[in-house]
Amino acid sequence: MTRSIRLARTADAEAIRDIHLASIKGLGGERYTEAQVDAWAHERDPADYPIDEEETTVFVAEQGGSIIGFGWLTLEGDADFEAEADGKIGAIYVHPGFARRGIGTTIYQALETRARERGLDSLGLWASLNAVQFYEVQGYSKVRELTYEFGGEVEGPAVEMRKTLDR
Repeated sequence: MTRSIRLARTADAEAIRDIHLASIKGLGGERYTEAQVDAWAHERDPADYPIDEEETTVFVAEQGGSIIGFGWLTLEGDADFEAEADGKIGAIYVHPGFARRGIGTTIYQALETRARERGLDSLGLWASLNAVQFYEVQGYSKVRELTYEFGGEVEGPAVEMRKTLDR
């Protein structure tokens, strides 16, 4: 079946939210407790996804007309990054039924290409423990480990990562 990557549309927000939650619930337990996964997968409003924000690019992966993954790039770093970065990978999630088939890598490559096109020299991100190895394969280095608040009073480990983009 043919897969494709395209820019997200406003109408994709609910499907993006559903993929996000399915991925957390289906894969999060590999490195996090049940309480952490439950807090991480809290109810999300589809309108909160930055599809129409000017400084953000959101891509979706489709197969057979259904969205199976998504990712977004923000064209500015995060004030909370310890290591300065020009842009930020906000998220990459793939439906667990399609995980580990190269879809996340394809989404990432589209985001990095967009970052280069926009003249960014570096990217930063906050990685879940599940995603650290994925980002290391993409050329990221660990900056620091930190404690992330999933929601309520539930916390868990995460990793700040950074990559310098080659020109």
